[in-house]
Amino acid sequence: MSLATTIGMGLVLLMGALVTKTESGRGCGDDWPLCNGKFIPAYTIESMIEYSHRAVSGLVGLLVLAAAIYTWVLARRHKEALLFAFSALFFTVLQAILGAMAVMQPQSDAVLAFHFGFSLVAFSATLLLAIGVWRGDFLTQASAKDMGAGTATAARVSRKFRNTVWIVAAYSYIVVYVGAFVRHTDSSGGCIGWPLCNGQVVPELDGATGIAFLHRVAAAILFLAIAYIAYRAGKTYQHVAVIRRSSRWALLLAGSQVISGALIVYTLGTDWYLFAALLHVVLIACLFGILCDMCVRVRRMAA
Repeated sequence: MSLATTIGMGLVLLMGALVTKTESGRGCGDDWPLCNGKFIPAYTIESMIEYSHRAVSGLVGLLVLAAAIYTWVLARRHKEALLFAFSALFFTVLQAILGAMAVMQPQSDAVLAFHFGFSLVAFSATLLLAIGVWRGDFLTQASAKDMGAGTATAARVSRKFRNTVWIVAAYSYIVVYVGAFVRHTDSSGGCIGWPLCNGQVVPELDGATGIAFLHRVAAAILFLAIAYIAYRAGKTYQHVAVIRRSSRWALLLAGSQVISGALIVYTLGTDWYLFAALLHVVLIACLFGILCDMCVRVRRMAA
């Protein structure tokens, strides 16, 4: 159940980005949950993209609800399991409400950017629940001992390292929000060329150029911060294999995220632009999910 919910939430996240990138948000007019007043809308590309997103979101919402109920029945003694399951449910409902409001009454770009942010939090919560189930974190003590689960918590990291991971994860959410704001304001073309912006190290910081350049700078800082975490994990915590592996994956995804951002710039106006944009979304979802899992792990390991 947790695995199906995670896959479903990932699909919702990707389809939401597809709606934004294809400008299909008004494909069903001002109607919600119907599409242009019909249960089955007339066939247009925009209406089918928007309505498919709604349909999948509704089905996944039921999965999230079922997973929350299932968690309450089977693992109510585990506060983390309840936190992950009901956080996923809360943010799924919240992003659905925000999506409905955006259809029925136009919202500002700053508010619409939160729609993606809330979807990302819901996805990450379902991912953490699935990882916890797979890792055996929510078993009874006797079952965990039999399966060898929970042994990773014997390792220790410093509180400073724990705080660093948490700060970087929180900062990554800010970078995600700025990226969503770039999409909703259609500012991707504000910086032509990469790594320079319009041929300048620091361009004129106004309009779309300022928004796009701010996102580039924020993403560069995030990459350096994750590189620092990976360096610390490899140098100081070689004995904590799970943290070392996670930090390396985070660094790989952060680097891939930078490259996919460059692809967006170079494919702007071509047939490959949509692919590059969706790849960008997939990578940031994976990166944020890994950072959230690292937050859970270092919280348990902090000396």
